[in-house]
Amino acid sequence: MARRTSMSRWRRVLRVAALASVLAVTALLALQLWFFAHVLWWNWFDPGQTPFMRRELVRLREADPRSQLRHQWVHFGQISVHLKRAVIAAEDANFTAHDGVDWDAIERAYEQNRRRGRVVRGGSTITMQLAKNLFLSGERSYLRKGQELVIAYMIETVMTKRRILELYLNVAEWGVGVFGAQAAARHYFGVSALQLGPREAARMAAMLPRPRYYDVNRGSPALARRTAIVGRWMGSVDPP
Repeated sequence: MARRTSMSRWRRVLRVAALASVLAVTALLALQLWFFAHVLWWNWFDPGQTPFMRRELVRLREADPRSQLRHQWVHFGQISVHLKRAVIAAEDANFTAHDGVDWDAIERAYEQNRRRGRVVRGGSTITMQLAKNLFLSGERSYLRKGQELVIAYMIETVMTKRRILELYLNVAEWGVGVFGAQAAARHYFGVSALQLGPREAARMAAMLPRPRYYDVNRGSPALARRTAIVGRWMGSVDPP
């Protein structure tokens, strides 16, 4: 009798576990469909303020309730070709060739993270960074990176490289509360995104890895060195 009771209990446990697994898989698939639906929508319509921007606004308003983001959408043709070249040179040299993921860059990042014992580098492409900016948090973890990869493939399946770069240049963080090329060009140089010259474009692209830091530390020697490097690289880049 005791053995029969024990077996019945284990059957109930297995049924609950199986149901929980089905629900978890269903929820995961529903989440991916939600992401994909938004990717389809944003292929044709501009996203406006992204979740990443809204989180930053909340953070800023904790210190100053009057804080506002600086962000203005501009179309691809209203952005300097110098900035397009500089951003690709600085962030993703293989942008026009890969399918959303640069596995060589990820492998290099993995080796560096393994040596450091923590996640210090992501190996993200422009497409992956766009996925993060549109949907995810700035948390550094392998779980978030995995979701970033999936969304990047969705984006590359639906969108052209031109649209991907247009979206990225309009939602990228470029300073404390500063998002997008137009707001950044106004913030740093007092010109429109279309009026940026090669030197200004190289400097803006060089800021992307640490935009808040470089906004506050504009005289950083590291920023000057990186700007010079981007300036040398960008001449060989052909944007989409």
